[in-house]
Amino acid sequence: MSIRVAIAQINPRLGDLQANLSLYEEKIRQGIKERADLLVFPELSLTGYYLRDMVPSVALSDRSPEMRKLKQLSREIPFVAGLVEESADHRFFNSAVYFEDGAVRHVHRKVYLPTYGMFDEQRYFARGDRIRAFDSKFGRIAMLVCEDLWHPSTIYLAALDGALAVICPSSSPLRGIVDEQSQDDNARYWEMINRANAETFSLFMIYGNRVGFEDGVGFWGGSEIVDPFGQRIAKAKYYEEAFLVGDVTLESVRRKRTMAPLLRDEDLDLTINELMRIRERPVAQKQVQKFKSSKVQHRGKSKQK
Repeated sequence: MSIRVAIAQINPRLGDLQANLSLYEEKIRQGIKERADLLVFPELSLTGYYLRDMVPSVALSDRSPEMRKLKQLSREIPFVAGLVEESADHRFFNSAVYFEDGAVRHVHRKVYLPTYGMFDEQRYFARGDRIRAFDSKFGRIAMLVCEDLWHPSTIYLAALDGALAVICPSSSPLRGIVDEQSQDDNARYWEMINRANAETFSLFMIYGNRVGFEDGVGFWGGSEIVDPFGQRIAKAKYYEEAFLVGDVTLESVRRKRTMAPLLRDEDLDLTINELMRIRERPVAQKQVQKFKSSKVQHRGKSKQK
């Protein structure tokens, strides 16, 4: 099965839902014109990234008119949106939402919220607590949002849950010295892990990054699609808006996993047992220290007698 995947590498307006929704409509029309089967938008592209205290004012619930509009648009083409989701208990999540045939089919809430350097996401967003692959009309896929993919456990779980492709919406900023001849440090690292993950877990990596500037911070673009053999199918330009299209042939997953059946041979029980051991280790160490401390105190009391 071949899927024509498009990535809208756009420059959204910070805090302007209506302008960005219009941009979504424009790119969806372009996707239909390009005969794309699936369209991917970057992380928080419906709102802009550096929202800070604007988060509650741009958050969407299932009852929001913007959500109804997005569902309606998905009757034309399935797509992944990056938005602020408000839960029923009024928590706010940095979410990737998969729309298909007029409905929300899956929501991934960003699990790893960066708080280092220029990032302060955990101050404004709640953390997601699950990673799931899901069934779409194209097959089983998973979504991870930007920083999620820098943690090896996330794609490991997605692959074990049956994902044939992982979609990663991103708002990755410029880092390092950049000019027309050099490559941004973030871009270099992202391209390395996209290729390594695709080849290691025998799946497609669909990485959609944004461009533009917010609050003095730039975003490098460079969206790409990488096949299970680590080969780049399509690549967008750096630092400027683009509409990337590439053909994803899921038969490649079968071929690669037949040649290198690493997922088949993965010992899940071993992994679970060792993780449980590691999780309990700090508790065990504290208990040993407490026991030693109590013995020392007991000896001290004995000498006093």
